[in-house]
Amino acid sequence: MKDFINKLYRNHSFIYKGLLFIATTFLIVYLFPKSGKFKYSFERGKPWQSENLQAPFDFAIKKTDAEITAEKNEIEGNIPLYFNIDNAITKNVENAYETKFNDAFNDSLPSSLRSSLYSVGKSIILELYRFGVLNENYDFPEYRSIVLIDGREKIMDGVFSNLVKQDDVSAIIEKALVENNYQNFKTDFVALFFDVIEPNATYNKSFTDKVLEDELAKISYTRGGIAKETLIISKGEVVDDETYQILKSLQTEYESQVWNKSNYIWVLVAYTLLVALALLMLLLFLRKYRIEVFENNTKVTFIFFNISLMIFITTLVVNYDSKYIYIVPICILPLVFKAFFDARLGLFAHVLTVLLLGFIVPNSYEYMFLQIIAGIVTILTVSELYKRANLFISVGQITLIYIIAYFAFFVIHEGSIVELKWETFIWFILCGLATLFVQPLIYAYEKLFGLVSDVSLLELSDTNSKLLKELSNKAPGTFHHSLNVANLAEACANEIGANAMLVRVGALYHDIGKMKNPTYFTENQSTGINPHDELQYKESAKIIIDHVITGIEIARKNNLPDRVIDFIRTHHGTSLVYYFYAQEKMEFPEVERHDFSYPGPKPFSKETAILMMCDSVEAASKSLKEPTTVKIEAFVENIISKQIEGEQFLNANITFKEIESIKKVLKYKLANIYHLRIEYPE
Repeated sequence: MKDFINKLYRNHSFIYKGLLFIATTFLIVYLFPKSGKFKYSFERGKPWQSENLQAPFDFAIKKTDAEITAEKNEIEGNIPLYFNIDNAITKNVENAYETKFNDAFNDSLPSSLRSSLYSVGKSIILELYRFGVLNENYDFPEYRSIVLIDGREKIMDGVFSNLVKQDDVSAIIEKALVENNYQNFKTDFVALFFDVIEPNATYNKSFTDKVLEDELAKISYTRGGIAKETLIISKGEVVDDETYQILKSLQTEYESQVWNKSNYIWVLVAYTLLVALALLMLLLFLRKYRIEVFENNTKVTFIFFNISLMIFITTLVVNYDSKYIYIVPICILPLVFKAFFDARLGLFAHVLTVLLLGFIVPNSYEYMFLQIIAGIVTILTVSELYKRANLFISVGQITLIYIIAYFAFFVIHEGSIVELKWETFIWFILCGLATLFVQPLIYAYEKLFGLVSDVSLLELSDTNSKLLKELSNKAPGTFHHSLNVANLAEACANEIGANAMLVRVGALYHDIGKMKNPTYFTENQSTGINPHDELQYKESAKIIIDHVITGIEIARKNNLPDRVIDFIRTHHGTSLVYYFYAQEKMEFPEVERHDFSYPGPKPFSKETAILMMCDSVEAASKSLKEPTTVKIEAFVENIISKQIEGEQFLNANITFKEIESIKKVLKYKLANIYHLRIEYPE
């Protein structure tokens, strides 16, 4: 059992990657659309490129969205409006009229005239309430059909103009009076009916909506059908509108049948295999070409997380409305990976992600072409991301590439620009603006995953930062030495294509451990007094060696990133504090070598190897007396040769050719520092 636990512990990193691989695969498959994939691709107005296609089964032809919309609009326009009629109000109005008529028209009028006026008033009431008086002014077309109901019982049909609006009551009264030559009594009748008339017709929206819903439910979404083995289209035949709709119907039916029948599991397994294959290629790439990333579980998790996040966001947008698909800023992915790793890894991961998105998005070929081209442009154009202008320029170029590529595809598909959807260009512009979000995103990732980008390195390279200010105050000689090393290391890194910003920051902080005992280091001894004279050689060596451990502690206390701490840890490798070792050996030949050796580890990258060479050369160059070009060349060769003999660069991915280039830069820089000139013959 103990051996099994030990074995698990030794392989915990591999087990974690396996679990991460499985979890990411299933997450992506879960996000995929729940349907099979139709094996034919086709476009309206283009020739059918595949073999003759016969119907594999019976299926119905689905109506187009335009046809269904037209049917719905027709039903909505023709469905009658339902109004509730309250007949009790009509009776109340008639009773009130009889009561108030006598008050409005006194007994002084001749009885025959009063009788005629009474009859005119009754006819007005009958006219007003023949269909009904509306309780408010509704905004419906005059010709719209209506149905008058009392409760659930239908009373009569008509059109909306039959109903009387309250604003029209005066006009109806005036018309009746004119027809009977009683215009002189208009004021009396209007005042009378103002007190008497009450609305009795109310729009029943809920009942009308229920009838509309029932009618819409009767719509058939298919028209006709295709029998099994019927020839749908022949090879080379142009896909016209009717054939296109038949093919779309077959595609929909095929995908639903594939997913919902007994081969559901097979489709799921096939999706899983394809996703697993893509992610496996990514892991193999990391193991083959980016071993330092592969061995870091945090970095592998970061890569898988970003790929899954982009697929998740794209899925959400497609499920909401696929026309917004180009708003998703996919180019953030290579930007982020290039900021934290390198361009090659960024492009490889971007291409794999776009290939996976091809299962989700419509017009997958067009989408993948656009995104891969945009990703390549991103990798080629974005450099020195910490410079804001560079990011804006690159985003502008990416947006332009999107627009040009989309325009070309549209012309190929449609043959003209008449029906070009200009709003799509707005989506591309919004995508470009969303890509600018990469700056705060990089900052968030640095905090969440403990990674370091060039933006953070730029901030750390500021010599006015708290830690470097403290170094310049406590150990000014060390600070000056660090600046010189930083300049040398940056020049060397640029020469061999290493990360110049990273190595510069590492050089600035590599000796911060000397702040604890600054006077024990020669560059800070300004008084001529050497405190080592009062110590044993072992004690002196321990103080010198301890500046590495102390530097790591100070760096962690000040929250320096691990990538910077690596320079503190490795800048002396496992080399000897040679002076004190040699002195001790003269007195005690049996001296223990490890007592005078740095704890390591040895440099494990180009950048840390560059720092070791530049640090040793710069420190030792102070001992050069009357330097000449020959002396400097021999001096540089001697120091770096000893480091190579001491196997200090075995773990670093640096070549002999690159080391020779670094020697060349160091010789040139030292010659400039000492103001050497070419010696001409006299």
